[in-house]
Amino acid sequence: MSGHSKWATIKHKKGALDAKRGKLFTKLIREITVAARMGGGDLSGNPRLRKAIADARGQAMPNDTIKRAAQRGTGEIEGAAYEEIVYEGTGPAGTLFLAEAMTDNRNRTVAEIRKVFEKHNGLLGSAGTAGWAFDRKGSITLGRDTTEDQLMELAVAAGAEDYQDAGDEWILTTPSDALGVVVDALEKGGIKAKSSGLAYIPKIKKPLTGRDAQVALHLAEALDDHDDVQNVYADFDVSDEELANLETAG
Repeated sequence: MSGHSKWATIKHKKGALDAKRGKLFTKLIREITVAARMGGGDLSGNPRLRKAIADARGQAMPNDTIKRAAQRGTGEIEGAAYEEIVYEGTGPAGTLFLAEAMTDNRNRTVAEIRKVFEKHNGLLGSAGTAGWAFDRKGSITLGRDTTEDQLMELAVAAGAEDYQDAGDEWILTTPSDALGVVVDALEKGGIKAKSSGLAYIPKIKKPLTGRDAQVALHLAEALDDHDDVQNVYADFDVSDEELANLETAG
C-alpha cells in the first residue's frame, strides 16, 4: 500500500501491549477530554468526541471513566487542561518523524521529547522540519474478517484511496474529507471499524536496513511510549526480511 510505513504496521501490533500496560487508556482519556473541551459535551454536535468515546468503548473502558474524562473537558469537574502540539524531528539516515502530543505542561514535554530524539540518534526540530514530507489522510483499521471483495465494494466505492494488508488487520487510507463517508459506508454494510481518524501518511518511504533500521524503530517506539504522545508517524520503511533479521539478531 502506498504511503504507509513499516512503523504504521508495527504500531498496530504494539497496540495490544499498550492496552495491557494501561497506556492506551491514558491516551484515550486525554482524547475524550480534549474533544469535549474543544467541541462541548453534546455527542450529536461533536463528532470528534463521539468517535473518541466509541474508540474507548471498543477497548472496554468503563462508562464511569469515559464520563469523568468528558466532564473534565467540559469543566464540570476539575482536571488538567491539555493542549495539542505536533513535534517534528529527524532520525537516523535522514528519516523524518511527527509526534502528536497532548500535554498540560509544554516546557516539560518538549524537554522530554528532545531527550528521546537525542538518545536515538535524532534531533527535535522546529515547525516545518518534517511536516512537508507527509499528507494528512484518513486512516481506518478493520479486522481481517473483512474480505478484500468487501473492501472494494464498500470502502473503495465510497472513496477510499488504498488499503494495506497489515497481517491480522486491514489499514485503509482515504482523503481527509472522505473519512466519515467511508466509515459510514462500511457500517451500513455491516462492517465496524476497529479505529478511524486522521493520520499523517508519508509521501515517500525511505527504506532502511541494519543499524539505521534498528535505531529508527527504537526511536519511533520510544516516542510512542511517552505518556504525552498520542500518535507517531515516520517516513522510513523496513522490509519483512530485514525486520526478521533484526529480531533474530536481538
